[in-house]
Amino acid sequence: MKIDAVIFGASGYGGGELLRWLSTHPNVASIRGTSRSRAGKPFWDTHPNLRGVVDGTFEAEIDWKSLGTSEQTVVFSALPHGELAKTLPSLEKSWRNERLLLVDLSTDFRASQDFVYGLPEWNREAILGAKPIASPGCFATALQLGLLPLRGLDVGFIAATAVTGSSGSGASASATTHHPARANDFRAYKILAHQHMAEVTAAMKACDINGSLSFVPQSGPFVRGIFATLQFAPLAKVDLHALAAEAFAGSSFVRLVEDSPRISAVVGSNFADVGIVEGEGSAAIMVALDNLGKGMASQAVQSMNIALGLPETTGLWTPGRFPA
Repeated sequence: MKIDAVIFGASGYGGGELLRWLSTHPNVASIRGTSRSRAGKPFWDTHPNLRGVVDGTFEAEIDWKSLGTSEQTVVFSALPHGELAKTLPSLEKSWRNERLLLVDLSTDFRASQDFVYGLPEWNREAILGAKPIASPGCFATALQLGLLPLRGLDVGFIAATAVTGSSGSGASASATTHHPARANDFRAYKILAHQHMAEVTAAMKACDINGSLSFVPQSGPFVRGIFATLQFAPLAKVDLHALAAEAFAGSSFVRLVEDSPRISAVVGSNFADVGIVEGEGSAAIMVALDNLGKGMASQAVQSMNIALGLPETTGLWTPGRFPA
C-alpha cells in the first residue's frame, strides 16, 4: 500500500514531528504540508532538523476535492484547537471519501461519536478500519495508560500529577510557556481543571474503573516529555504488576520497568514506560512518554497503521535518544 500523506498545520511542533516520522515510513510515497504563514518556504526553514532529509514546501491550503484520488490518502490535522471543526461540516462529501483517512490531533472531535478515539492500547479494535480518528491529548494518553491496569476495579480516590516540558505549549511562546521563563522554575497550572480530564473521565467509564480522580498538571524545566504519577490506596488481594502485564500484553509500545520510568529513555520515540511501586499505605503507577511522540505525532501514525491494516510498529520501531 502506498500512502499520500497531507499535514494541515505542518509548521507547528506536532506538524514537524509528523514530517519526521512520515519521512521514514516505508509505505508513505509523498508528503504535503500546509501553513498559511510560511507558504512557499521549504519545510526545513521551520524545522531545521529536516534539512536535506525531507523535501517539500509549505502550501497555503490544499483543496479537499483533490484528495482521496490516490490509492490511499491520509490527512493529519495538526491545526490549532477549533479550526478543523469550523470547516469540516462544509466538506462532508470530500473528507468522507472511502480512500481518505482523517486523523485529527486537536481536541475538536475527541468526544464526537462520528470519530473513533485513537488510543491504541485500549481502543485498538475500534481503530482498525476507522476513517475519521480523534487522536488523544498528551496528558490524557499518559493518565489513561496509567489507569489501564485498574480496569474493572473499585479504586476509590486517585491523586494524579503530571509534569510536561515546554514543547507541550506549542511553538508560540507566552509569558508562562516561553522556555527561558520556565527553565529554572516549576509550577502547577490549570489546577484540577485541565481540558484533558474529559477524556480521562470517559476512559475510566469505558474501562469500568469505579472511583474518582483529581489531576494537577505541572510545568517542568525541560523541553520534551511527560512524567505522570497516579497515587491511590493499596487494593486488597490485587497484584498490580500482574494486572499491568495483562493490560499491556500485545502493546508493542508500552514497556514495564522496575521502579521509576525515565523521560530520557522515551524522548524521540513512540514508547511509553510504565512503573509500579506498592507501599504499606499507598500504591503508585508512573508513566513516562514523549509529549510530541506517543503523546501526539507518532501515536497518530500508530493509529494510521492500525486503521489501514499495517503492522502497528511500521515506521515507528525506533528507540528514544539517551541521554535526552
